[in-house]
Amino acid sequence: MRKFFKKMDQPKEKTPEDAVKPEETREQPEQKTETEGQNKAKPGEGEEKKTEADGQKQIAELESKVRELNDKYLRLYSEFENYRKRTAKERIELIRAAGEDVLRMALPLIDDMERAIRANESASDLNAVKEGFQLIYNKLKTTFTSRGLEEMKTLGEDFNPDLHEAITNAPAPEEAMKGKVIEVVEKGYMLNGKVIRFAKVIVGS
Repeated sequence: MRKFFKKMDQPKEKTPEDAVKPEETREQPEQKTETEGQNKAKPGEGEEKKTEADGQKQIAELESKVRELNDKYLRLYSEFENYRKRTAKERIELIRAAGEDVLRMALPLIDDMERAIRANESASDLNAVKEGFQLIYNKLKTTFTSRGLEEMKTLGEDFNPDLHEAITNAPAPEEAMKGKVIEVVEKGYMLNGKVIRFAKVIVGS
């Protein structure tokens, strides 16, 4: 019995497994190296760089479009200025050419008038003088009519403020002539359908 109790009192031999300390059995947290911490990007840092790159790209595209539109504007403005100067020059030349054409037509009429004046200095036949002036008048009227000049039909027509200029009113000779032109003080003319001189008239009242 004594031997049995001596064995109970003796401490048990520790196994290799029991030799491991409890603190050592705990799992140690993985130590992150300084390099790994530096390599790992901060949250959102990549997105910020991407957004900044996209913004710079958009700015570059907008600047390119602005330069393109500016170039187009300058070209259009230059073309318009050239067109304006060219049309102004053509208009001046056209007016000058029209003036030359009218004067060229009037030269033969001036010659006829000069011949008539010289002939009238020694003329004794009044009818011949009248015929001479009538021929010059007819020639003048035919020349301008061929160029689109037209005399207004005014006498007896209804008063039209777009064609007539009323000098005064006068009693109408009959009831039907009220509001109509009863006398023409100065004839009106149209050139190719456009009024170039209003007829000065007296209107019946």
